[in-house]
Amino acid sequence: MTFSSLVRAFATVFPAELPDKTMIASIILVTRYRRPLFVWLGAVAAFSVHVVVAVAAGSLLGLLPETAVKLVVTALFATGAVLLFRAARAAGEAVDTEAPVVEATALATVAGSFGLVVIAEWGDLTQLATASLAANSGDPVGTGIGAWLALASVAAIAATFGRQLVARVPIQKVNYAGAAVFAALAVWTLAELVI
Repeated sequence: MTFSSLVRAFATVFPAELPDKTMIASIILVTRYRRPLFVWLGAVAAFSVHVVVAVAAGSLLGLLPETAVKLVVTALFATGAVLLFRAARAAGEAVDTEAPVVEATALATVAGSFGLVVIAEWGDLTQLATASLAANSGDPVGTGIGAWLALASVAAIAATFGRQLVARVPIQKVNYAGAAVFAALAVWTLAELVI
């Protein structure tokens, strides 16, 4: 495991996950259950499943010839940049974060949060980014830990400060920042192939 792979994964996944549907879902779950810690635990458990799947897929992708891997990774990052840019342009729509409060046990809150996040994140942009990074870095453990830390951090922010954050920071700006990161990674990966 290398620290650079961990940091690269964190720096890629964190800004991409901030404006993502999972952050909004976490905010709604906290509003609904009024149990931020248990919502966070359910989300983090779901992220663990997704990171393992993404790293395994990326490791398989990494078995291809280096040129093919770099071209696929470049295409995935470029696609991510386009999707985040399009999301930024559409971010003017209001998000309803009001949900009725539900009385639930801690276990029910964790299970409900896990179920929602594991379904919402399947095939998500950050899962594809994690797979791409794992394929490109040759360090699946560092990549997995960095991606998981980024996802867990965003879930913590959503559970703790989500409603206040959405009210103060326009999601559109966060999407543009994420698009810039993905575009830079696409260019960087392509440059590694050419140079």
